[in-house]
Amino acid sequence: MTNAAALPACVLACAWYDGDGCRHDMSLEEVGRRIAGQVPGFAWIGLYEPQQEILDRLQQALGLHPLAVEDAGKAHQRPKVEAYGDTLFVAAHTAQMEGTRIAYGETHAFLGRRFLLTVRHGASLSYAPVRARLEREPELLRPGPAMALYGVLDFIVDNYAPIVDAHRDTLHALERDIFSDTYRREIVVRLYDLKRELTNMRGSVSPLQDVLQQLVRSQAAQGQLVPEDVRLYLRDVHDHVVRINDAIDSLRDMLGTALSVNLSLVTLAQGETVKRLGAWAALLAAPTLVTSWYGMNFAHMPELAPRWAYPALAAGVGLVCVVLYRLFKRARWL
Repeated sequence: MTNAAALPACVLACAWYDGDGCRHDMSLEEVGRRIAGQVPGFAWIGLYEPQQEILDRLQQALGLHPLAVEDAGKAHQRPKVEAYGDTLFVAAHTAQMEGTRIAYGETHAFLGRRFLLTVRHGASLSYAPVRARLEREPELLRPGPAMALYGVLDFIVDNYAPIVDAHRDTLHALERDIFSDTYRREIVVRLYDLKRELTNMRGSVSPLQDVLQQLVRSQAAQGQLVPEDVRLYLRDVHDHVVRINDAIDSLRDMLGTALSVNLSLVTLAQGETVKRLGAWAALLAAPTLVTSWYGMNFAHMPELAPRWAYPALAAGVGLVCVVLYRLFKRARWL
């Protein structure tokens, strides 16, 4: 057993799994020798944001292509799978919640006949639980490193589901506020933020469908880098990705609808306010018009001399206001 403290800080795990799936820790110096030997098994090495020196050492030990190593060192790759001779390079995006935001990272995996190298960048959970689950059932590791790759991809996809569920719960909570009687600007801002987050997440999840399909159907897979029994597991992961992608699309549609409904309700509320203001303006306009006539400085105006003129005028104005009020009430403007 190799002391973990002897490994560089960026090397989180470096182990050899024998033909029975049992783990044997080793140093980086042993990797090339073990792979070149005749002992059954494979190496599984896990890195997190490694220095270029470590990648160069593993490139020599594992025979990795320089272009793939360059991609793994720089990160910022789209989800993809590429074949470099007898090695597959797989890039996938990881995601996890940080407060109310989704933080993204990347995992790059090099799959060979006798090794799996995973390189993590950014927001990405440790794959120690994946190792622990597979090590509890060593028979799962007997097909080789492709099964370990399945465990990593399955872990990545499983971590998408809680994020989608959290956004669905947030949307359901906001739906109650959308139909409230008062307009709140922060509701619209939150809806927009949710839609933006899900749009960004879809950009990470959707391409992973093609990655898994290529792993199942590619020529490299036919070359036994991915055995037939492992492809069954990868098809299951593909089904999960499709389901999550569909859920994201549904949530994005619901968020778009929620935004439209919110804006429609705001427009309706404004229209109701304008109608009320118009009705009250009409009620005030009638007496204003009549009294403005009698406010002009003319000597000869009708009904100025009789004693009943003022009460009759007040009664007439009141009657006009009552009639207008009833008309607006019947039209539901008041």
